[in-house]
Amino acid sequence: MDKFLKLMASAAIVNLATGSLAMAQEDPITLGVQVPTTGSEATYGKDMFNAISLAADEINADGGLLGGRQIELVTGDTACDPQQSVNAASRLASQEVVGVVGGYCSGATQPTLKIYGDANIPFVIVAANSTQLIPANPGNAVMINSTGNDQAKTALDFFEGKGIEKLAIVNQGDAYSQDLANLTRDAWTKAGHTVSAFEYVNKGEQDFSALVNKIRGSGAEAVFWTAYYADGGLLIRQLRQRGFQGTIAVGDGSNSPELFNIAGQAAEGVFAFSNPTADFLPAAQQFISDYRSTFDNAPGPYAPLAYDGLQLMVWAINQAGSTDADAIIKALNSADGQEWLAGPISFTPQHTLARSNFVVLEGQGGKWTRYEK
Repeated sequence: MDKFLKLMASAAIVNLATGSLAMAQEDPITLGVQVPTTGSEATYGKDMFNAISLAADEINADGGLLGGRQIELVTGDTACDPQQSVNAASRLASQEVVGVVGGYCSGATQPTLKIYGDANIPFVIVAANSTQLIPANPGNAVMINSTGNDQAKTALDFFEGKGIEKLAIVNQGDAYSQDLANLTRDAWTKAGHTVSAFEYVNKGEQDFSALVNKIRGSGAEAVFWTAYYADGGLLIRQLRQRGFQGTIAVGDGSNSPELFNIAGQAAEGVFAFSNPTADFLPAAQQFISDYRSTFDNAPGPYAPLAYDGLQLMVWAINQAGSTDADAIIKALNSADGQEWLAGPISFTPQHTLARSNFVVLEGQGGKWTRYEK
């Protein structure tokens, strides 16, 4: 059993306290962790949970918060499924958590916003970044990953820099991938370029032959896959097997190292528009060492943001001076450059990150490297 499963199996509530005296003196502060720990995106969710638990361990070892209270984590598994995420959020809300940290798949995160909003629970969204989350946010949530607007701008600049004129865009119809596809299509055509193919495929599709033929027949010079790595790896492999020689790029839902295991050699030279990952963050080097020693593997692409999300929530609780939800929400939105691993955090009036954090990665030697023009 890996260390993540040991943490999860120990209790429904994961007690990360390291000092019994503080626990005896005052009740712990319970925080919810909303991530997919089952389903096709479980790799991301387990990685995010590990990073959050590591942050909680550090804070507890350093004396806790609000003068010595320890953190307890309770997990809600969304499986990246909207209905399961609603059930998970309802359970977290019923346990009267002080706040929630997490949110990976946008389509699964969106319906939880009303639940946490109705319960007035502060929510730090660490990964999900569809622009559809913005109007759905009642105001109790903040997003610390840049939105689809920023990613579409990154894609536009990249493809233009490559001299691309005809672009094929493929999505899976969910809140994340369709939003990114639509934003990129609109930005690309507005800039005077051609979308030669704009396609939708079902999640779990295995045979992309018809799609590949359509893309090749469209004259596309580049393909942008806006969905997740599990199916994206298969598409990349089949594109190369069937003779597509143009540029292939993926969105941040496919920035997992697992893409290389699925696509194999075909992933060489593939580009990804990504949030800042630990390997390319100078401030994350100690975090990488601690993560490896604790979990026996390297931190995944959303580990730094997940770590920062827990740190931000604790910072806001300390700023509020209590567990009062309104005070914590006010403190979250007052963030003005607070920084841990992934860069400074402050928010727009729409509760989104007030800067773009996207970088371009390139697949080389079976791993992601930082792309340099």
